[in-house]
Amino acid sequence: MPTSISELCCSPVLAGPLTPEAADDLATALKVVADATRLRLLGLIRSQPTGEACTCDLTEPLGLTQPTVTHHLRVLYEAGFLEREKRGRQTYYRIAPESMSVLCQALDPSPQLLTAS
Repeated sequence: MPTSISELCCSPVLAGPLTPEAADDLATALKVVADATRLRLLGLIRSQPTGEACTCDLTEPLGLTQPTVTHHLRVLYEAGFLEREKRGRQTYYRIAPESMSVLCQALDPSPQLLTAS
């Protein structure tokens, strides 16, 4: 299992056949973000003026309890989509720099691949 999202792939899915391991790894990453709450969390964190948020900033906009938000943040962190930093009693989360671009590259083939025959 890869240690981070950036290790999942280096070329678009449609560029060629995936190995069974690469397909499993990509499917695992997609399952992580295929959750409405996690997608909302990513959007909320990204939209913060500082680009980061603590759990206390996220519970009210989501209408969820702190343990539920913490669970989803942990899943995103463990999958490599978030970075975190402890500051006193709070933990702040921010989007991992490469995580979204790697996922987008995996799903967005270059125009040459779509027009090649």
